[in-house]
Amino acid sequence: MSISPAQKLEQTDKPIWYFLLAWTILNIVQAYTLELHADEAYYWMYSRFLDWGYFDHPPMVALFIRIGDSLMHNELGLRLITVITSSASIYILWLTLKRYAVNVWAFILVVSGTLIFHIYGFTTTPDAPLFFFAVLFYYFYQRYIDEDKWSLAIILGVIIACMLYSKYHAVLLVAFTVVSNIKLLKRPSFYAIAILAVALYIPHILWQIDHDFPSVNYHLYERAVKIYNPENSYLYIPGQLLMAGPLIGWFLFYSAFSIKIKDAFIRCLLVNSIGTFAFIFLTTFRGEAQPHWTLIAFAPLIMLVLIRFNQWGSIPKWFNTVAIINIILIVALRLGMVFSVPIVTRIGQIKSYYGFKEWAQTVKQKAGNNFVIMDDGFQNPAKYNYYTNSLKAFSYDSRYYRHTQFDIWPIEDQMQHQRAYHLIDSALSFVTDTINTKAGKWYAAWIDDVRTYQKIQIVANISSLKLHVGEEAPIDLAITNPYPYSVDFSNKNTKYQVILAAVFFKSDGLIFARKSGDNFNNITLKPGQSTHYTFYLVGPRKKGKYEMMFSIRTQPFEGSKNSKIISLAVN
Repeated sequence: MSISPAQKLEQTDKPIWYFLLAWTILNIVQAYTLELHADEAYYWMYSRFLDWGYFDHPPMVALFIRIGDSLMHNELGLRLITVITSSASIYILWLTLKRYAVNVWAFILVVSGTLIFHIYGFTTTPDAPLFFFAVLFYYFYQRYIDEDKWSLAIILGVIIACMLYSKYHAVLLVAFTVVSNIKLLKRPSFYAIAILAVALYIPHILWQIDHDFPSVNYHLYERAVKIYNPENSYLYIPGQLLMAGPLIGWFLFYSAFSIKIKDAFIRCLLVNSIGTFAFIFLTTFRGEAQPHWTLIAFAPLIMLVLIRFNQWGSIPKWFNTVAIINIILIVALRLGMVFSVPIVTRIGQIKSYYGFKEWAQTVKQKAGNNFVIMDDGFQNPAKYNYYTNSLKAFSYDSRYYRHTQFDIWPIEDQMQHQRAYHLIDSALSFVTDTINTKAGKWYAAWIDDVRTYQKIQIVANISSLKLHVGEEAPIDLAITNPYPYSVDFSNKNTKYQVILAAVFFKSDGLIFARKSGDNFNNITLKPGQSTHYTFYLVGPRKKGKYEMMFSIRTQPFEGSKNSKIISLAVN
C-alpha cells in the first residue's frame, strides 16, 4: 500500500509529538514543585504594576506572568506561559528545519541535550519570551527570504516589536540578520517592517523618556565595572559549553561553526550565532556576563548543528551514546531538584530555590501586616511579597548598591511614617530580634516611624571637580521632590535624624562622608517643588581621584543614591 505525502508527514512528526508531551510534562512538574528563583519573584512584582517599561527590562515578562498568575497564584501559574511557549518554540524549530530534511531522532537528542533549553523550559525571566519570539522570527524570516510579501512583512514587524518588548538583546538579532543579508535593504517591504516595529515600540520609548532613561543608564553605565576581572572572560567559554550540554556542548559548537553556507537563511543563522556569542564575550571586559544571556544565540546554533548533521549524511557513532548519557545527567539533575535530593539542593545557585516559602511565612508571623524593609537587594523583598501575596516588602537601595525598580514603584510612598520591620542579614547594634530558617539566619528590629528619601533628586551644577587638599568649594545643588506629598527635612521632634552628605568613594569602597550644614534641615518641599541649596564641600585630606555623590541618610539606613556620580580630583 502506498503512503501519501500527508501520511509521511504525520509519521515524521509522531516522535516530535511524543517528545513534546514528555517535555511539557517534565516542565509542568518542575514548575509546580520548585520554589521561585529570586528574579522570577521580582518579575512577579512587575506584573503587579503593569507598565510600558521597568528599570531593568521591557514589559513582556510581566505580561507572561500576569496571564498565568491570574489563573492560579502558585509557582506553576507564574511559569505557565513559559512552559507553553517552550514547547511551542521547540515545535516551531522543527517546522523551520523541515526543508533541510533533518533527522527527527537527531533533533530530539540535540534539543533535549541542550542544558539551557531545560533551564528556560520553565524559568520565567525576560529570556523566556525573547526566545519564543526569536524562534517565531526565524520561522517567518525563512519564508520572507523566499517570498517578498507584505503580509510576511507585517508579521515580522509585529514579532520584532514583541522581541524588543521582551529584552534589549533582541537588537542583536535584528542587526545581525540585516548584516547577513544586505540585499534586504533593496526591498520596500523591509522598511515597512522597520517602521511598524518602531511604531509599536513607541510606548516603551516614551516610558524611558518620561523616567529619564533608567534602563539605558543602568545597562550602559551603572552596570559597568571600573576594574577588569579576567575571570569574567576565561569562565565565559566553559559556561557556554555547559549551557550547550555538559558532555556534547563542544561538539555542537564545532558542528555548527563548520557548516557550509548554501543559502541566505543558513548565513543568517551563522552570523547571528557567532555574532551574539562574540558580542556577549566582549561584555566580559566591562563586567560579568551571565551564561543565560546567550539563550537567543542557541536557537540558530541548534539549527546549524542539525543542518550540518544533514550535510555530513551521518553523525559519528559515539555521538548517540554520549548524547543519551548527557540527557540522563540533565534529567537526573532536574529530578533531583524536584525531589529535593540533598546533594543537588546544595549546588551553587540551586540552593536559592529552597526554604524561602517557609522563610516568608516566618517573617510575616513577626511583622504581621506591617511593612518589611530589607537592605540592598531586590531578590528577598520580592520573594517575601510573592509568598505572602502582598506588596508589603521594600528594598532600601543604599549608596553602596544600585538602583532597582523599587526606586520607581510607589511602595516607599505608602510606608512613610508607618511602623516597619527592618530585616537584615548581620547582627548590627540596633538588632532586637533573630530569625532562623532554612533560608539562613536573619536579624531584625522595629522602626517606629519610617522616614526615607530614595526618590529625592539632587542635581549638582558640575560633573567633575578639582580641589586642593582641604580646599573649600561651594556646590550649587538643585533638590527636587518627586513624591505626591510634601517632604520636610527638619529633625525637630523626630526619632530618626535626616542628614545630607557628600560621600566619597574609591575603588576599595567608601572613604568617608562629609555632612552638610544644619541649614539643610530647614528645607521643606511641596510635591514637584525644587529648591537650590549651597553645599560647602571641603576636599579630602588625601590626594587622589575620587567618585563623589550626594546622599540623604536617615537612621538606621545607610543613605540612598540621590545624585549622579561626580568625578573629583584632589591635588
